[in-house]
Amino acid sequence: MQYRRLGQSDLVVSEISLGSWLTYGGGVKGQRAEACVRRALELGVNFIDTANVYSGGAAESFLGEVLRGRPRDSYVLATKLFFPMSPSDSGLSAAQIEKQLDASLRRLRTDHVDLYQCHRYDPDTPLEETMAALTRAVERGKTRTIGFSEWTAPQIRAALALPGARFASSQPQYSLLWREPEAEVFPLCAKEGIGQIVWSPLRQGILTGKYRPGQPPPPDSRAASETMGGFIQKRMSDEVLAGVQLLVPIAQELGLTLPQLALAWVLRRPEVSSAIIGATRPEQVEENVMASGVTLSPSTLDRIEAALRSAGAVSPVGN
Repeated sequence: MQYRRLGQSDLVVSEISLGSWLTYGGGVKGQRAEACVRRALELGVNFIDTANVYSGGAAESFLGEVLRGRPRDSYVLATKLFFPMSPSDSGLSAAQIEKQLDASLRRLRTDHVDLYQCHRYDPDTPLEETMAALTRAVERGKTRTIGFSEWTAPQIRAALALPGARFASSQPQYSLLWREPEAEVFPLCAKEGIGQIVWSPLRQGILTGKYRPGQPPPPDSRAASETMGGFIQKRMSDEVLAGVQLLVPIAQELGLTLPQLALAWVLRRPEVSSAIIGATRPEQVEENVMASGVTLSPSTLDRIEAALRSAGAVSPVGN
């Protein structure tokens, strides 16, 4: 495993990190979920990402139990807030930041997180209020640093213009099939010393190659799951699935699996500090972490681009 600094913060994170959306505390149960986390830590993954809303708090509670007893400085822990936890609990107001952070710390069984993130931008709360509350959280030692997910460039600039704690991280969706952050978010954050923690680098498993055009998803896959499949199936057009199959021989020639190729493609960007994977089996963790340190040549990158565009599966900065 190789490691990168998260923006200009003092956090050093593994190139492959472990997420918990749709999986732990939800679609992946008990011992299998525990085995995924345990194997990730054994292989050098030191960065674990979650959110209060994942499985209604159950993902945080699961991680709190699994990580209990491990040295707190042996892993980097990140969580988020914004989405509703109840009909009256959502957004980024000062009251919500204090309430939801304390609740997350209780579920995670720790006195601080390393990274506290705004899961989305809150147009209903003054940005000054949000940033002041996040600054207090840092000053009180409840989080070492702060970040955001899926903010636009103007929203980022507005936050950076305010006094107090500065964002260390951005968490955008980014993959071979979704390039939108390249246009504005990546350049702005690079200039401002903000690292990227990208989510869905395998496009919810589409970039594993296990989904084929014109065929139903395999019965043991996330796309076939009642609890995890709906979101994934919305993204599975025949054009996209056909384009992904064109990448298989490219990966094979390099001695890589398709997930490893897709993760190495994401990590080719110096702006990216870590790529979040969502494993449902320990074997997936083992496969994915081997993408760390892989370098793709310019000719390989050109072949990947040509294959996806020939199938109409991607455009330069999004789809």
